[in-house]
Amino acid sequence: MKNYVQPGEHVTLVAEAAVKAGTLVRIGAITGVAQEDAVAGENVTLVRRGVFELAKTSAQAWTPGAKVYLAAGGGDLTTTASGNTLVGVTLAAAADPSDTGLVLLDGVIR
Repeated sequence: MKNYVQPGEHVTLVAEAAVKAGTLVRIGAITGVAQEDAVAGENVTLVRRGVFELAKTSAQAWTPGAKVYLAAGGGDLTTTASGNTLVGVTLAAAADPSDTGLVLLDGVIR
């Protein structure tokens, strides 16, 4: 195929704001985990598929297979759907309270 460019699991985009490596980032409708630190205006590579340990709303208990969402203003992941963007599903239970949980990102644009 002459029009094939790349697999798409790792994409490089211009950061809209400062990002820290290992955090979940949303640029437009694309969500992924930043591979490196970047300041606004710099390129950042986002990993769009895979299993990651990510920051969660501490006061929530997670069960395996639950949908998780990125809050409209960014921040920790939540199981609250209203007003938030679906980014993946949980792979393991996470206690209330706990700071992180295992999340499967599937690479789907939402």
